[in-house]
Amino acid sequence: MWIKVCGNTNLEDAQFAVEAGADAVGFVFAESPRRVNTDQVAKITPHLPDAIEKYGVFVDAGLDEIAQAVRDSGLNGVQLHVSHDPTLPSHLRERFGPSLRILQVAHYAQDLEEQLRALRSKPAIDAVLVDSRTATAAGGTGVRFNWQAASHSFLHSASRLRLIAAGGLNAQNVAEVIRTLQPWGVDVASGVESAPGRKDPVRVKAFIAAAKMAAEEISAAPR
Repeated sequence: MWIKVCGNTNLEDAQFAVEAGADAVGFVFAESPRRVNTDQVAKITPHLPDAIEKYGVFVDAGLDEIAQAVRDSGLNGVQLHVSHDPTLPSHLRERFGPSLRILQVAHYAQDLEEQLRALRSKPAIDAVLVDSRTATAAGGTGVRFNWQAASHSFLHSASRLRLIAAGGLNAQNVAEVIRTLQPWGVDVASGVESAPGRKDPVRVKAFIAAAKMAAEEISAAPR
């Protein structure tokens, strides 16, 4: 089970997520209480293990802006929200090659299956993060989507995609979403915070432990 702890704003929180067992950490470069800039992130990433995936989260950003942030901040991954340029993932892949991990966000709605079908045809995308959306936020809403309604897309129709569940997750419900959707990965931000942009070590540790335990139970279950 791939686990990403997003919305980091300082070295201490990012390091603790890594020590607790996260595979990836995220930094928000878009309008948010957790927003950071390249200078801040550049002071964090050199102190994290090379194997850890370090994502910049971008909302409707252009190629040059993202590419500069990747270089200046020491990122090895990007998470793309609401881009009006459908060629952006392929252009990023051309510029950075296979070393850059590219996550595309799909917002849960009745047309989720249609969104996923379109994303299957984009080989530059490494995984799809399915998140909720509100009238005022394109991501990081802290609101869960309808897991039961989305289960068909996760369990059957999208078998060729790595799907990541996000939105409203915490230590108390991450096992439920894993059992219901059996995603490739999970992503959390506000659900492990003590305040916006500040992680709670107890919640981070509990979330990661619960996610790993649920994934192990599914793997051990008879088929």
